[in-house]
Amino acid sequence: MQKRNIGLCIVLTIITCGIYGIYWFIKLVDELNELAGDNDSQSGGIVFLLSIVTCSIYLLFWMYKAGEKVNKAKADKGLPTDSNSGILYLILAVVGLSIVSYALIQSEINNLID
Repeated sequence: MQKRNIGLCIVLTIITCGIYGIYWFIKLVDELNELAGDNDSQSGGIVFLLSIVTCSIYLLFWMYKAGEKVNKAKADKGLPTDSNSGILYLILAVVGLSIVSYALIQSEINNLID
């Protein structure tokens, strides 16, 4: 697991017309599963494919569940949790700002890696 520069990830996503964003999302899912100790969850590739097949409905579900996984990872490390993060990620995804949700989740992952 590695810390990622969020600004660089966003710029690379824009420059590559979203291709880097796909890679970033897959890695984000896998790393969040690892931090939360949830090895039975779907891998990043499966979440991505389910999101495509369901026309992003599964992505919205995953965004909400990501808030719970972030909270679980924080609780495991003894850090304070925020019960509204899943709702925030979901709302941002609904209004078309999924990349902002990715950035917020990556920020949490970066903080948890320290």
